[in-house]
This record gives sequence, C-alpha cells and structure tokens, in this order.
Amino acid sequence: MFVSILLVEDDRSIVDSLIEYLKKEEYAVTAVPGQRDALKALKADRFDIVLLDISLKDGNGYSLCSEIKSEYDIPVIFLTASGDEASVVAGFDLGADDYIAKPFRPRELVSRIKNALRKYQHDNGRIVIGDLFIDTDSGRVSKGEKDIVLSALEFRILQIFVENRGRILSREALLEDVWDIAGNFVNDNTLSVYIKRLREKIEDDPQNPKIIMTVRGLGYRMV
Repeated sequence: MFVSILLVEDDRSIVDSLIEYLKKEEYAVTAVPGQRDALKALKADRFDIVLLDISLKDGNGYSLCSEIKSEYDIPVIFLTASGDEASVVAGFDLGADDYIAKPFRPRELVSRIKNALRKYQHDNGRIVIGDLFIDTDSGRVSKGEKDIVLSALEFRILQIFVENRGRILSREALLEDVWDIAGNFVNDNTLSVYIKRLREKIEDDPQNPKIIMTVRGLGYRMV
C-alpha cells in the first residue's frame, strides 16, 4: 500500500538520513522545517502519517499536534530528544499516537510507523476526501449532507481505490480484484460502466473527475 509521510523536522542531517532510509522502505516523504510549512503541506496534499519533532523552526510540536488532530484524521508520532516522562505524557494528552526519543534506530521507527498505521486503519475505517465521506467498516458513503447509495459492486470498486490511494491501478488489477466477488459478471466494458456510475455519484463534475483520476495509458488513481 502506498504510504505518504509528512516529516516535520528542522535538523537537516536528521531529515536527509530519514528521507534516504524511508525511501528505501518505499515510503513517500515530504519534509518541512516548521509549523507554518507543515500546515500548508497538509492543506495541499494527503498524508497517511506525520512524524513530528517538538522543537521546530517556527511554532512547536505540541501546538502543531493539537492543530493536526483537530483538523485531520491521521496518526502522529513524536520524534524528539525530550524523552522525559512529562514530555511523553504531554504528547499523548494532545493525541499523539506514539513517541520515540532520539537517537532512535531507523528500523524501530519503521516498525512504529507500521504499527500506528495498522492500529489506525483497524480503529478507524473512515476516509474523508473533500466533502466525500467513506466509512469502509459500515459501508456508508456520503457527500456533503447527502447519503450516497452504492451497489455492492460499486462499493467494492470504491473500496479497492481507497485501499490503494495514491497508487496507479491498471484495469487488469481492478478486474482481478472485482473478479473475486463478481466472477465473469464483470468484464472490461462492464468495469468502464461501473467506474462511470461511481464517478456520477461521488464527483462534483463526473466529466472532469478529481477523486478517481484517469492516468492515460496506465489506469486509474484515487487522490
């Protein structure tokens, strides 16, 4: 699964080493030095998790964690040299999902990232994209104040996109996943019809989709 990480850290040497290691683990990493840039990045892009230092170029990690948790539905892990009990408790009280003291081993960090993502996905099957709300646990989908009724197959296709957000999915990969529940009921032409119907229900302008994008010659990608 594609994982996008926002790293908020003002120590350039730590940033460079973490980016190098996390990219080897096939994570996409965006690094910013302070609170202002972090909030801009969160508004501009979707991230799966935030790695956050307490001491920042501007602002501080505690206030930024509070803002993130009030506005976004993503896990936060503190990375900090302040490993005393009071700092740890303060971080958890603000909603942090984990706390790792510097210096730390990169493999331990990767393990904690995976644990936070697993826990979050297990506890929270809710996805928000603009005004579109998807609850993969209950099967509920709504746009703004309006509930959207999807057939079982439409919801399964949407669920496949949600599970692979950010990744390009070929038509062959989609057909293979859908085949598991629909068998030969779905062929290439039928898949086109279902994606068209899905876009008509979840997109503001189905002719110019912004949620399920067509990647010419390759397939589809959910933002």
